[in-house]
Amino acid sequence: MAQGIWIFAQHKTGSLSNVTYELLAAAKKLAEAKSSEISAVLFGAGMDDAAADLFKYGADKVIYYDSPELEQFRDDAYANLLADLVKKHEPEILLGSATFYGKALFPRLAALLETGLAADCNGLAVREDGTLVATKPAFGGNVWLTVTFSEQRPQIATLRPKVMPEAEKDDSRSGEAEKPEVPSDLVQSKINVKENVGGGEGSINLTEADIIVAGGRGLKAPENFKLIEELAGALNGAVGASRAVVDADWIEYSHQVGQTGKTVNPKLYIACGISGAIQHLVGMQSSGTIVAVNRDKDAPIFKVANYGIVGDLFEIVPALTEKFRAELK
Repeated sequence: MAQGIWIFAQHKTGSLSNVTYELLAAAKKLAEAKSSEISAVLFGAGMDDAAADLFKYGADKVIYYDSPELEQFRDDAYANLLADLVKKHEPEILLGSATFYGKALFPRLAALLETGLAADCNGLAVREDGTLVATKPAFGGNVWLTVTFSEQRPQIATLRPKVMPEAEKDDSRSGEAEKPEVPSDLVQSKINVKENVGGGEGSINLTEADIIVAGGRGLKAPENFKLIEELAGALNGAVGASRAVVDADWIEYSHQVGQTGKTVNPKLYIACGISGAIQHLVGMQSSGTIVAVNRDKDAPIFKVANYGIVGDLFEIVPALTEKFRAELK
């Protein structure tokens, strides 16, 4: 009989990623409703410290494969290994993060297990009978879907980054660790990783940024994005964008915030020339403080903004940049 809640833990060079703490918080919420244990699964090389940290953030049990062969993420090998563990232990629910890695891994895993996948979810709950209930935006963010599972187990869902708070650390917690030998026949991969390429010198990960300055069609032309970049630079923040300007090829997709881009939760979000379509709002409305700059006083962005500035962004944004540069020297 399927039982227990699993999360697939992500890490970067041996340090647990923020999305892992978010998954543990989501798993804890489900586990409390079901009176279930939480198990974390971890793959990589040199994973002993990361495995120990998982207990401190809520895992009751950790199963981890530790081998140089798993240092690089290869979705085919990872899927084979994870599918094998799932078949042996039969968890009822398996959660992952809708990151680049999760989007590569979990569709392949669901196919191997012949079960369903609720992908890119914003919310998770569980019914009394153990059925997982996942919610996610669809049709460009205009409607919300409720996804449930019938007979298939495990119930697999991936959660969008930043839609859940991170689990709190408790140094007193401990648990059961299982470190089996890596099955040599399952770790074989057709993928050859040549090189890991970062975001470039000085780049800031949008989903991890404390401050984001985002631009929209109100900038009128791609060359005017330098105004956004300058303000973001003055604040040591990241540059975001609406879908409209990404679709217009004004800026790369990696900067897109919203339902079809990244979900962000910075301490400060400054929206410049963004009207505030629902597709954009679902990706940033949980930000700590939202400042909107728009010449249209009726723009929807003002409904979620903590502070609104109605006026010409071509005057306001340079003035803000100058002021912050002077104050933050």
